[in-house]
Amino acid sequence: MKALLLHDKGLWKDMKVEEIETPSPQKGELLVEVHAVGLNPVDYKTATNGMPAWSYPHILGLDVAGVVVETGKGVTEWKKGDRVVYHGDFTKKGGYAEYAIINAHTVSRIPESVSFEDAAALPTAGYTAYQALHRKLPFDQVNTILIHGGAGGVGGFGVQLAKLAGKTVISTASGHNHEYVKSLGADFVIDYREEDVNAKVLEITNGRGVDAVVDAVSRQSATDSLDALAYMGHMVYIAGAPDFTKIKSFTKVVSYHEIALAAAHQSNDVIAQKDFAVIGVDMLSLLEQGKLDAMLKETIRLEEVPKALSRLSERHVKGKIVAKII
Repeated sequence: MKALLLHDKGLWKDMKVEEIETPSPQKGELLVEVHAVGLNPVDYKTATNGMPAWSYPHILGLDVAGVVVETGKGVTEWKKGDRVVYHGDFTKKGGYAEYAIINAHTVSRIPESVSFEDAAALPTAGYTAYQALHRKLPFDQVNTILIHGGAGGVGGFGVQLAKLAGKTVISTASGHNHEYVKSLGADFVIDYREEDVNAKVLEITNGRGVDAVVDAVSRQSATDSLDALAYMGHMVYIAGAPDFTKIKSFTKVVSYHEIALAAAHQSNDVIAQKDFAVIGVDMLSLLEQGKLDAMLKETIRLEEVPKALSRLSERHVKGKIVAKII
């Protein structure tokens, strides 16, 4: 099969499409013919330093949409021809290829009216946002929420899901992306380059602060955003834990929530892994009903992935980029 191969850590900008042996599914696995694969920052981040579990050449790509072509022993719930999407395990070979392997219990069925490209835009960013809002937060107790990076993947899905749940949504974005983030459902958008984000949040909330913050930007951003929280507020962090010493005991009584999809694959917790399939079904249903925008802004060819990842690394890509394989 053709695949985009990483020959050593740090060489992701030099990846090229080459021939490699097609894998075979083992017990409990599926062989999927890849139709589309989503690009994510985790691709270049893990490729920069490599992973101990990798053997080279390695194949990146976590967000795969395609068609089942073979089932491993013991798989009864899927058959050849089924349209599926999944979030992959980054310790294993991924989806920047014509075929890929995945554990059968983690995949979701793609409705006929949803394209492979839209489906492939969902998993890493969409499932992360879904976990943050619907698995970590006591969402019935959250009325106001600050979601950083509303023009990006996690932030954009987070804005949409929070608004669908009826929350007052504040987001951050560069000035030229404000209208786009508002179109996703944000009630207020703050230009993080030009404005004091925390001061603006306090102004919007009449000095109280927000019930929750979702931060997928950085450890420093999460730490800074602690000042935007109300009493008994919740900090959900994805790109690094905040400085927990900043909030003193017996003051705001903040709760902290870590999100790391990859940990479910490494945990050997089948229930946690099966939840990916549940989340996928729910988000695909929202897509099918027109209630969710996949935020697909660009479709590229497999050989164009390295340059697109380079642009992603500069942190100014709006929405999602997907590589169309078939």
